[in-house]
This record gives sequence, structure tokens and C-alpha cells, in this order.
Amino acid sequence: MTTPPTPAALRHPEKANRPDNPIPRKPEWIRVKAPVSAEYHETRNMMRELKLNTVCEEAACPNIGECWAKKHATVMILGSVCTRACSFCNIATGRPDKLDPHEPEHVAEAVGRMMLEHVVITSVDRDDLEDGGAAHFAKVIKAIRKSSPHTTIEVLTPDFLKKPGAVEIVVEARPDVFNHNLETVPRLYASIRPGARYFHSLKILNEVKEMDPSIFTKSGIMVGLGEQREEVLQVMDDLRAADVDFITIGQYLQPTPKHAALDRFWTPDEFASLKTQAFGKGFLQVASSALTRSSYHAGDDFRRMREAREAKLAASAAAE
Repeated sequence: MTTPPTPAALRHPEKANRPDNPIPRKPEWIRVKAPVSAEYHETRNMMRELKLNTVCEEAACPNIGECWAKKHATVMILGSVCTRACSFCNIATGRPDKLDPHEPEHVAEAVGRMMLEHVVITSVDRDDLEDGGAAHFAKVIKAIRKSSPHTTIEVLTPDFLKKPGAVEIVVEARPDVFNHNLETVPRLYASIRPGARYFHSLKILNEVKEMDPSIFTKSGIMVGLGEQREEVLQVMDDLRAADVDFITIGQYLQPTPKHAALDRFWTPDEFASLKTQAFGKGFLQVASSALTRSSYHAGDDFRRMREAREAKLAASAAAE
């Protein structure tokens, strides 16, 4: 008698019984080419060899072909399974993986092999860990600093909700950029980001600046979830009040029919207008386009942000 195969685990079990939301056809300005380059496959094979996860794959990023062809990949630490269940996110949810004690060294090796000038390290949420994974972030930063001392490091962290002292652990490891995304406007948190708290996330970004003003801070939101333009502008004001240096604004793309429904596609002109507004509010750097994601062109944007800060400080010194 043949034993029937075990059914594959659901990637998003919490969404299985939700009604389907139709996925609209993408407009011309969002369509991208399928990844086929040799460099793409080299990057993919290296990640497999080193047993590393990437948010590029797990979150189904539309820019993966372009970025991996340039051997730019955003490493996702702390496993591939998230303890949260945000309605917009394509990362698997459920019982989290065990921490890999060798992951910091593997990440550092990947950075060295790709000869990265700038690297982005992100993670799943790990509400099951006492520090939310903060110490693991610090170990990864230190491992990269040891093997690739000239590489600048950007971390994109979870919110460390109810994890006292976690933010301090990451800040003490001194990343060059501390990124934590607000994701959407406060009105939509209950449906889009139910496990998080808008003002807690703002507080994290403000605390990083208070602890170490030399660290650049960064945050991002998606549009297309039902927010109004005025609400987006208010998020900009809230971020500037927290002294955040860099904002990213990108189009939400609905991963599956079970995810949050896409309200509309914002046009290129609307993204350009948001960029102008954000620079006018005092951000050092702004990335605003349909395909913008937190780590898209992160190295180039970091250099521009650093130059903008230097110019601002020089102008301030000259005025004194």
C-alpha cells in the first residue's frame, strides 16, 4: 500500500480562509523582465551554498533580476519564517526556524565574495526570542566589519515590540544606516500591519538618533493600499519630527489573492510629486517610484545621503 504524500505546509496559513482579492493587471511602468542573467544564477547559487535567505526571494521583490545581475542581494537573517502575519507581506509565517550560529560568518563570507561596498541586512520578526534577534543582528554586523572593514552596513530591523534593550544592542554595533519601515499610514495599521504599532515604530527611529546621531536613519512606506495623499504627507512630517534622514516610497504589489487588496496604482507623476514634497520637508535622501523598495539602489542612495549630510554640515559651519 502506498503512503499518500504529506501535504506541503501552507506559506500563509493565517490567510488560507480569507476571501480572494483579484489581482489587477500591472501598468506598463511596473512590468519587469524575468531574471535570466548568468550573474543572477551565480548569486542564487552562492546563497544556496552558504545557506542564506534573501528578502529578494522571500518577499518576491520585482527588482531581483536587476539587483542580482549586479550581485546585490539583501540578506535576510534569523530564518525564513516570520512570527507576524502582516496582510501585505509574502514572507512565510508560522513556527520560526532555529537560529543558525554560523549565519554571521556566512553573511560575512557572502559580502566578501560579492565584494560589496554597501550591504543591507534585514530579518523576519522573531517575537519568540527574548531580544527579538537583536544580538544576532549585532553579531552579523561585527562579522562583516571584521572581514570587510570598508563595506558600509545598513540594517532593516523589525520593530522589537516589547523587547526592552533590543534597539540599544543593534545601535551599539554601529551600523551605518538603521532602517525600520513604517510600511503604511497609521489609519491602515489594524488591517495591514496588525501586530505592530505606528508610534512605537516612530519611537524606535527617534531613539536611534538620540543614542547615536552619526547613524543615518531610514524608513519606508508603500502606497496603493487605500491611503490618501494627505496621510502620506503626514507620515513624512512624523518621520522628520523623529529626525529621519531618508524615506523610501514604493508601490504595493499584491503577492496573492489572499493578501491585502490593491486599491490603485500610483502614477509616475504622483511618485515624482511625493519626492519633491519629501525633499522640501528636509529629508537628506528620497527614493520614490513604483519599483522603489527599501534596499533598491541602497548603495548609491547611501553615498548621496552621506554627501548631502556633508554639504549641509559645511553650509552650517560657513554660516557661523
